[in-house]
Amino acid sequence: MQSPYLDLIAAVERLHRQFLEVVKLELDNHAVHDINNVQAMILYNIGDLEMTVGELTLRGCYLGSNVSYNVKNMLENGYIVQERSPHDRRTVRIHLSEKGLALHQKLKRMHERHMASLAQGVVQGEDMVAAHRTLRRLDRFWTRAAELGSRAEALLPAG
Repeated sequence: MQSPYLDLIAAVERLHRQFLEVVKLELDNHAVHDINNVQAMILYNIGDLEMTVGELTLRGCYLGSNVSYNVKNMLENGYIVQERSPHDRRTVRIHLSEKGLALHQKLKRMHERHMASLAQGVVQGEDMVAAHRTLRRLDRFWTRAAELGSRAEALLPAG
């Protein structure tokens, strides 16, 4: 049996893959075939904001994806609009097109359906809050580990 730490890492990876499969099924149900599930989640995370590709990369967790490549595909398929910043011509900002906003609304409704189903007792609200709190702590731990070069002794609490 693995440690709870390793079990949690495996569960997070599995959950991520399963969630992306759910997004793929949602796209298929809406006959959306010109965008993949990872691109759809990037689109969802852009929402009604305007940002650079760098800002988008920092905002989200796109495992195994090349954000620039995905943004290029979404641009070619009409989901996003790209404009040069009027203040700094070197900076390119992106935002959703009408087509992108329509897909964003479909994904938002999917999330709302999922939350409503979960509220029926599948997972209690306090369980979600506790899981989120734990995952945020792990995120901070791993961020610190990366900054310190994974030196385990440096991660131990002082004192």
